[in-house]
Amino acid sequence: MTDATRSSRRSGWNKLTPSERVKELAEWLDADPNDLRSLFEGGGLDAAAADALVENVCGRYALPFSVAPNFTIDGRDVWIPMVVEEPSVVAACSNAARMVREGGGFRAEADDPIMICQIQLFCDDLAKAREAILENKARLLDIAGKQDEALARNGGGPRDLEAREMRDPETDENFLVVHLLVDVRDAMGANAVNTMGEAIAPEIEKLTGGVYGLRILTNLADRRLVRVSFECPAEALALKGYPAEQVVDGVVSASRFAELDPYRAATHNKGIMNGVDPVLVATGNDWRAVEAGAHAYAAKSGRYKPLSVFRKNAEGRLTGRLEMPMAVGVVGGATRAHPAARLALEIMGVKTARDLAILAATAGLATNLASLRALSTEGIQKGHMRLHQRSRHLQK
Repeated sequence: MTDATRSSRRSGWNKLTPSERVKELAEWLDADPNDLRSLFEGGGLDAAAADALVENVCGRYALPFSVAPNFTIDGRDVWIPMVVEEPSVVAACSNAARMVREGGGFRAEADDPIMICQIQLFCDDLAKAREAILENKARLLDIAGKQDEALARNGGGPRDLEAREMRDPETDENFLVVHLLVDVRDAMGANAVNTMGEAIAPEIEKLTGGVYGLRILTNLADRRLVRVSFECPAEALALKGYPAEQVVDGVVSASRFAELDPYRAATHNKGIMNGVDPVLVATGNDWRAVEAGAHAYAAKSGRYKPLSVFRKNAEGRLTGRLEMPMAVGVVGGATRAHPAARLALEIMGVKTARDLAILAATAGLATNLASLRALSTEGIQKGHMRLHQRSRHLQK
């Protein structure tokens, strides 16, 4: 299937058998259906590979590998793989993508992949220590860069050093926090920035006469944001018994509720992560790191807020916008070691970490839209419990 004929729109996809979906997936990838079936039968990972990935392995734990169709992102049609155990997530994601494509699809952008390593420094004169660090910035960045010369060859590497003073009100202890900013290119970047931070910490000690403490990345990757938006015609959102304008107003009202109340904002953001996390799991990424960063970013102002906002524009269309940190990678770790993770990247046509960040965030905004539409109309449980019933016979 060529890009010119590639359409992500699939009607009745949910009615196909798994074998039929694999056949269509193979056509999407120009692959042999038997190769895909063989991969999925073993959960995408054999026992030896599992034992090499982590410690104390006793077996493998399989989760459903699903594909959500209907997405159009920046004019490109795409299917999004999702690995998740919760019923209704994939269906909701696909349904929202179908509605949004009627308004032209999603639009997205992502920042450069800048990650931050924090170096904690205890010393007597914080102002003087900060001045010494910044005066020697070039040398410290050079030391950091030599820890990963392959990264530099690919256009990445250390970019800047920042320092700020902190005080612990409980102990009345003052210390300095140094931020090492690193462009990690197509990696998630944890190992790279941690190695660089540990390399320059002794040099910072020598420059300042202080004593370093922690040297570790922060998962609040607020220099590595992704932004996704859409504009959807009201008619696409209509539901039986609920006129289009009523649905739009209901979604906007639900959004305002989350903006005003942190209790509601927490569940609103969980609805976003319902879409984000399955994409990260499918691609072998650290979903826990992204979760931590998302919730920290939501509370960055000192008050927990929603990561997405919905409004009605002058034409009566629903608009949605999401902004969140997205520290993901397409090189290293399980992303390349796990055959199913490699397949997930291939299905999406992902080449860079930026591509993956955009796709994961888009899935998050889609599931968020679907949940708000349901909540503001027939309720969340009707569709969820209908799909939940499918697995009741498995429960003992």
